[in-house]
Amino acid sequence: MIELVSESRCIQCNICVSACPTNVFDKVPDAPPKIARQSDCQTCFMCELYCPVDALYVAPQTDESVPVDEKTLIESGLLGSYRENVGWGPGRTPAGLREQSSQVFRNFNSNLSTDAQGRILPWNQPSTNPSPNTERKTV
Repeated sequence: MIELVSESRCIQCNICVSACPTNVFDKVPDAPPKIARQSDCQTCFMCELYCPVDALYVAPQTDESVPVDEKTLIESGLLGSYRENVGWGPGRTPAGLREQSSQVFRNFNSNLSTDAQGRILPWNQPSTNPSPNTERKTV
């Protein structure tokens, strides 16, 4: 559930207001957006993900609000941590590239069909091309 809009980090761009699918925020003239309908938050993390300055904190608890302190969130590295973990933002590496998830799946089951870049294809056919560096033959 959304718990905090950091007044010290917020640049009042209102992207969080637009990104929220449940209209949790209200725009406030010359101030950071206000969390107006906290109980409507679906804990989708979209606001935190789209915030360009990591000024939001969405707690993973979905059913109840939890007390938070901005200073503690900053010191612990939790403020904006979802965006950091998925690799959104300048200078960040997307999580899929950090984890090499396509390699994990390739090693897990070599019968999965993949394209030339090693991505798993959505249909269930045995791969006619075990090497990711050659073109896949159609059946």
